Amino acid sequence: MVARLLSGAVLGIEARLIEVQCDVSGGLPQFRVVGLPEKEVTESRERIRSAIKNAGLPFPAGRVTANLAPADLRKEGVGFDVPIAVAILIAAGHVDAPKEEYLYIGELALDGEIRAVRGVLPIAIAAAGQAGGLVVPRENAQEAALAADVPVIPVDSLSELVEFLSGERTIEPLHIDRHAALRHEPSAIAFDLGEVRGQAQAKRALEVAAAGGHNVLMVGPPGAGKSLLARCLPDLLPPMSLEEALDVTKIYSSAGMLEASSALVRRRPFRAPHQTISYAGMVGGGHGVPGPGEISLAHHGVLFLDELPEFDRRVLETLRQPLEERTILLSRAGISVRYPASFTLVAAMNPCPCGFLGDPLQPCRCSIRDIHRYRRRLSGPFLDRIDLFVEVPRLASAELLGVRDPPASEAVRARVAEARKRQWERLSGAAGVFSNAQLDGARLDACCELESEARTLLKRAVSRFGLSARAHVRILRVARTIADLEGAETLSARHVAEAVRYRSASESIGD
Repeated sequence: MVARLLSGAVLGIEARLIEVQCDVSGGLPQFRVVGLPEKEVTESRERIRSAIKNAGLPFPAGRVTANLAPADLRKEGVGFDVPIAVAILIAAGHVDAPKEEYLYIGELALDGEIRAVRGVLPIAIAAAGQAGGLVVPRENAQEAALAADVPVIPVDSLSELVEFLSGERTIEPLHIDRHAALRHEPSAIAFDLGEVRGQAQAKRALEVAAAGGHNVLMVGPPGAGKSLLARCLPDLLPPMSLEEALDVTKIYSSAGMLEASSALVRRRPFRAPHQTISYAGMVGGGHGVPGPGEISLAHHGVLFLDELPEFDRRVLETLRQPLEERTILLSRAGISVRYPASFTLVAAMNPCPCGFLGDPLQPCRCSIRDIHRYRRRLSGPFLDRIDLFVEVPRLASAELLGVRDPPASEAVRARVAEARKRQWERLSGAAGVFSNAQLDGARLDACCELESEARTLLKRAVSRFGLSARAHVRILRVARTIADLEGAETLSARHVAEAVRYRSASESIGD
């Protein structure tokens, strides 16, 4: 007898439905798993054999063959344990085939316990309309219920699942209101702009960056507040929409990084990798199907790179594609995976290796050659993808010893929310476009209507600073965001002048 069940495999953040076929026939005892399985799938044979026996059921004595179709797709992970075990029991006649066509996923322990696996959310989304229900580990139940309107059956053990399929036990399906889950967005501000003394220009730049999703590079001496400013940015951003939250949750589900207390990622990610991070750690990689890297884990959030020139040159140059296209394609032997990477880059660096070039109090100890070598670690094409260049100078003694600024992030967040609302209303018909930083082509021209004085000023800036076509586009995007913060429909000379000022500061970095 041949039994057929549905399961799923994750490729990046997308999923493919897998048909699990099992045949139990006569002959010498043998148990094989075929269909291009990876090592962890092949090792499932011993887990399945012990789990079935410890569930009080006999393992078939004949020839057992499990096939994972399609056979030309590489299968990895431990999520096939449960569907293979159930298929064996059905093929051996120990369990009747259920009337409903469920999709099964889960890892088996030797005692029959069903454990959580990663990637359940993408599989559940792919199963919508294809399966009559989802049988998942109880720890993954909330995650699966977020994805589809099909019944989600949470189970704890193989024996409990057998009783459910045999009709001896009733398990109530789990249902979750996705919109209600998102409404619990925490409102507490972890890092307030008021904690940063002085630095009015940098705070203004962060407000513009938050309102339009623009990339920022802060340059200043050690201790000026660059890192604290960067950590303030996530709390300035508006709460994620349901579409954004599901996108981020799919990535963290595929990476196995979802918190046990919450099935939905509700806060925008903030990723701050160390300068020693490897190429694979930044863009993604690993054994088998490449996993997401830091740039994908920062999707719809903030990627903070402190001490920017200290990062490996190859790692930084790899960021050029995702900064422009907002996706990253990882190709390995026999497989290609595309991950989303739409993040706001916030970077910080010193003006020179010692950090005190141009400082009024601390003399710089670097030679001209050292300074040029330090700055040449950042290529022109990479810097061309930065929207806002901001100087963060040493604080004066009056600012350090004066009265601390009052909390400011709440007011800034309100202004940012209003600016983002204007953008969403303007871009409502554009799929996958959430902010001004994503404007391009005809959509950019339609959104950026320039007054005559603003057009003249922009032409002069392009000529004066020798701006590239990409830099010209980024100035328009930033000017559009500044106008949105003021509630203006057209771009005036004042908006363009502020955007040009952020760009002109890049000249000192690229020397």
